[in-house]
Amino acid sequence: MPVTLRRLLADPTLGLRVLAGESGLDRPVGWVHVSELDDPTPFLEGGELLLTTGLRLSGEPGYVTRLTARGLAGLGFGIGLSHAEAPAALVRAAADAGLPLLEVPRRTPFIAISKAVSAALAADSYAEVTATNAAQQELTRAALRGPDAAVRRLARLLDGFVLLVGRGGELVRAAPAAAAERLPSVAGELARLRGGPASASFEVDGQHVVVQVLRDQGFLVAGRPEPFDRTSGHVLSAAASLLTLTLTRARGLESECRKVHTACMRLLLAGQHELVAGIVGLPPEPVEVLALTGRPDRVLDALDGSPAFAAELDGIVVAIGPSGWSPELAGGVAPAAGYGELAQAHQRAMRVASQTELVRFRGDLVSLLPAEEAQAFAAAVLEPLVRHDETGRGDLVASLAEWLRRHGQWDPAAARLGVHRHTLRNRIAKVAELTGRDLDDPDVRAELWTALRLRGLGSVS
Repeated sequence: MPVTLRRLLADPTLGLRVLAGESGLDRPVGWVHVSELDDPTPFLEGGELLLTTGLRLSGEPGYVTRLTARGLAGLGFGIGLSHAEAPAALVRAAADAGLPLLEVPRRTPFIAISKAVSAALAADSYAEVTATNAAQQELTRAALRGPDAAVRRLARLLDGFVLLVGRGGELVRAAPAAAAERLPSVAGELARLRGGPASASFEVDGQHVVVQVLRDQGFLVAGRPEPFDRTSGHVLSAAASLLTLTLTRARGLESECRKVHTACMRLLLAGQHELVAGIVGLPPEPVEVLALTGRPDRVLDALDGSPAFAAELDGIVVAIGPSGWSPELAGGVAPAAGYGELAQAHQRAMRVASQTELVRFRGDLVSLLPAEEAQAFAAAVLEPLVRHDETGRGDLVASLAEWLRRHGQWDPAAARLGVHRHTLRNRIAKVAELTGRDLDDPDVRAELWTALRLRGLGSVS
């Protein structure tokens, strides 16, 4: 509990009395200073209780103004020496400025007030250290059980919410669970802290928020309605250190676990299904093999908790999942009736892995084409049509796909598109004009259909 003027007034041994500025009695007092100078502000830092007997007080109104500008906690005026009572002009000036003015009786030496403040500050400091140590012990015990327990314990100690955020800005843990909704409101500040300061404090949505950067592990975000005091600040710093250590250790274990998974995946592809089944859990047959592109660590994180067994092989994440299982990731997938066919299914999945979305191996010509060259071919063929459609002047790509799908029959294609056949004829004529190709040529139609298939726009229906 901070030392305040109200706390000093409650001490009957001091006999202090309020003369003005009662609304400021809850200001914390950082120290006590005695001065009889007309302008003591060069020797003050702010937050002090200044004591004076008014020995050189001239009644000049600037005295109170200077003290207020310096940020004093209050002014104590000793009576019975230079003045029988506090000058009326001083009382009025203090009242006008909102500066707490206390009357110090003749029987109370200034040193008694100094000792009272010093003792209270020492007691508060001891209480702060004791509370911080107790909280750190609680956090340490919680951290030994893992990040989840540490985050929950920290939220209770701070009487607020806590978010543990990953390096990419993704939510890792939240306490309480509903606090996850607060992530968007702090996302901008987290982005600013990447590669910048180690911490930040700000207010958002009526909450006082503090962010601690967890080195390479992400961010610790804590918030509550009231400002963070020194004790809660120490607790938050301790939690940041503990979570950094906990997450570093967890990532180390995770790295070793992923190495084991990689070795098991190589054994599976080499036909050692029974050996691997005794080490890790595998989905039942029939299964599918997925070759997933993207950053391996992020892909593996996305697969955490899924029904698949996954591992990184040479920069590609290979996953074995139950038949029909399709995660929302980029890559290729091929079926395998049993674990004896994994190697062949892996090869087929790798052939169509360089895609922007998950593509199933069908065993047809399109899926066998080299992905990079095939996509370049499709882009070159369809580019004039795509560029035209982006202007909003017609839907040439969709019209071409439907027309080719209906083998060049105008009425069925127009009905499917919901347009008049003359409109469709005009669109196809525009396709011929923009591509410079003769659409009556079966080779040209085959090329256009292949390009549409490669862009995912052509299918039989």
